[in-house]
Amino acid sequence: MSIEWVNQAVDDLRAWGRAHGLAVDVDEVRLLCDYASDYLDVNELGDFTPGTFEELLLNIYPRKVIAPPESAPETVAAARTLVDFLLATEEIGGKMATRMRAVLDRIEPEMPIALADTSRFGMAKSLFSAMGAEALEQGFSLSATERSAAQRQERDEQDESADGPCDCPGCAPLPPVRLAAREALAEAALRVPMVTDARRLVQWMLAGGRTPTVKGRLRVRDAAEATAQLAVAEPALLWDLAVYAGLVEVEGTAVFDADDADPLDVWASVVEFVVEKETGGAVSGNPALDEELYGLCDVLYRLQSPMPVPLLLEYAQEAGLTDEAEFDTDEILVRLAYCGVLEPEREELALTPHAVWALRELYTGLGLDAPEAAALSTVDASELIEGLLSGIPTELAEAEIEEWLRSRSEIDAAADLLGAVSGAPSVARGIAVTIVDRLGPDAERAVRGHLQEAELRPHVIHWLAARGLPAPALTQEEVLWMSVDTLALAITAAEDDPETFAENMAASGPPAHMIDEMWRVDHPDVVQVLELLGRSLHDQNVAKAARKAAFKARSRAIG
Repeated sequence: MSIEWVNQAVDDLRAWGRAHGLAVDVDEVRLLCDYASDYLDVNELGDFTPGTFEELLLNIYPRKVIAPPESAPETVAAARTLVDFLLATEEIGGKMATRMRAVLDRIEPEMPIALADTSRFGMAKSLFSAMGAEALEQGFSLSATERSAAQRQERDEQDESADGPCDCPGCAPLPPVRLAAREALAEAALRVPMVTDARRLVQWMLAGGRTPTVKGRLRVRDAAEATAQLAVAEPALLWDLAVYAGLVEVEGTAVFDADDADPLDVWASVVEFVVEKETGGAVSGNPALDEELYGLCDVLYRLQSPMPVPLLLEYAQEAGLTDEAEFDTDEILVRLAYCGVLEPEREELALTPHAVWALRELYTGLGLDAPEAAALSTVDASELIEGLLSGIPTELAEAEIEEWLRSRSEIDAAADLLGAVSGAPSVARGIAVTIVDRLGPDAERAVRGHLQEAELRPHVIHWLAARGLPAPALTQEEVLWMSVDTLALAITAAEDDPETFAENMAASGPPAHMIDEMWRVDHPDVVQVLELLGRSLHDQNVAKAARKAAFKARSRAIG
């Protein structure tokens, strides 16, 4: 427990500052002491070493503390004050103080870089940062004192009657979520492997006249036979799930085929069972993580964007669940995909659309306010594009686009979309152009009206020509510009899946002579596009040409 020695140290520091007429940032020093105690086994002031400061400011702070890079000088200044205090109170000697100050001098220019490096963020910090400033204003942005107090309260389980609202993420308002259509959700729920295996097990029990124990559990011999005959790994779990979700009715040792239930009602019960009930590791393969599945799913629900897989281990470690040697991430991901909670075969953690729906049902049942985001079909083109850029699943995005287009005429849709992206970044323009490309000749007048806009003109000419409508010829410069603009839209997807991007470029990418000339294009993303081609293309000669063109484009921009 850090609270006693830290409180005493802070009281002594405050008195020392008053006695010497010094302005001491007590809150920041308290936070330094708290983190040193909690993560570096510092149990008294004399335990501080130069390495303690290096680990705190270049590792612990970047991982744990939500602070902008420009706040680093204040933290380093507080650390220097702490060194002065340690020396004045003879906790350390002069040589140690000199070494500490030298380390802090070296750390000072490095710390802002470390605070800005998102790859160093821990689980909680990644969550808070992804939620953005608006969420932080709702209770995540804590002062040094509040952060320190919150952590001490959490770890020491003290002061349970503290006044005011809780600042932990689990007590923050739930964000609005966008839900797929009920038909799509029901279809997805029916395909969840765990649910289909539970149904198979129920039918196997009924067909064989098998009975459960007097407590309604699966008998050991039946579990062994089910494993062999049905090739299911956790028959006891599946049976308990089937009973809980109403897939089978049990009265004593008698079992009855349940009436066909609404698949979404069943699915809601399945997710509640998985995240709420005692499952002993049968769900994730890790008993401690099974107990924390509600917390993990809650984090992903609030985050509303995929989370890097390595942060799963970080989450487990920060929750005090396990160490790396005990944590088989691959097995856990496979199991949670089997349960229908996580998207399968992803390099990032993401809830399935039907898991999002079921969690919202669970929250609502608990009396929490779980708002649903407005359907994109009712918004204007700018909001549609913004919503599509927010990272919603592909299937849901497709459904939203189709519904949006159905609710307006083709000419109105084209006018709204292209009007919304005049002067917009290439990614927004690319989304608008991609949707407009679905429209037929009825949209001609609205599309043609943007011929005079330099950024849209090449796309407009291409759209007209593709439909056999009168159109001016594309100049070589416009062809190059449109190629860069189109590739700019693919940058994010290419970084997520470089192999697929390389295969697509090999099949239908721009020829080498066009890449050679791309550096001349006056496009804000030209360097990024050429660098992407230089990294991704399988043809080494073409890739080299792209890298040379990127160098020329950078040089031109500098000049």
